[in-house]
Amino acid sequence: MDGEKVFGKPWRDDELDAIIVDYFAMLTLELAGLSYVKAQHNAALMARLGRSHRSVEFKHQNISAVLEELGLPWIRGYIPKPNYQNAIFDAIERYLTHHPESVELPQVTEAAPSTAIGTVFVDPPAARAVDRPLPARLQRLVRKFDPAERDKRNRSLGVAGEAFVLNIERRRLVEADRADLARKIRWVAQEQGDGAGYDILSFSAGGKEHLLEVKTTNGSARTPFFLSRNECNLASERPLEWLLYRVHKFATEPQIFIVAPPLENTVSLRPESWRASF
Repeated sequence: MDGEKVFGKPWRDDELDAIIVDYFAMLTLELAGLSYVKAQHNAALMARLGRSHRSVEFKHQNISAVLEELGLPWIRGYIPKPNYQNAIFDAIERYLTHHPESVELPQVTEAAPSTAIGTVFVDPPAARAVDRPLPARLQRLVRKFDPAERDKRNRSLGVAGEAFVLNIERRRLVEADRADLARKIRWVAQEQGDGAGYDILSFSAGGKEHLLEVKTTNGSARTPFFLSRNECNLASERPLEWLLYRVHKFATEPQIFIVAPPLENTVSLRPESWRASF
């Protein structure tokens, strides 16, 4: 059931535009580490729009759900709820089209502070139910603001994610009383470029080599990403050593889940581009 039906009359375009502008204002402050008071923003919206607190909160969660699909950060506390009002897709498209800087938000150069290594590593997301495809208008919005393509272009994000993993791996081995192995970790992508099929050479506590390919996003665990032919080939050739480290929520609370070959057991792979020659 749509949230609009739960909490009263449908939201008009001007109301959606107003709450989305305010949402991004709060998100910008949050990502910059600046304080703000959600209650004050909510009170101003309620007074301006004549909407209840519950209705405003629910719409914030709808916005979070769309941003999650777009691979963008969302406001902590507004847990995504995908019971969308269809008009919200058009409203978010209007905002992002006129504020393209928000699509690249934020320009992260280092990870947010993390606590213990035990909180960084998490399980991969569960497979999406095949009987609940994304609404067609949301699929179109995701194609327009393709999160995988955006992350691929953002080289500074990729480098920052690799540096984050490098630090995590060194800490992990030191905590396992293997400082000797921590000193042997190599940032292969920085030393040799991107052609090796992996980014970081690390080790298990027992000394086994790990070839780590790092993929980083500011979005959620479900944000799609690109794998090169070289990376996929190496995963097949050295399945006992190659590991994918998927770094997500990098701007706010970075976490990592690990995917081991065969990749098809965990992720859905489909061709996105073709090499053309004469």
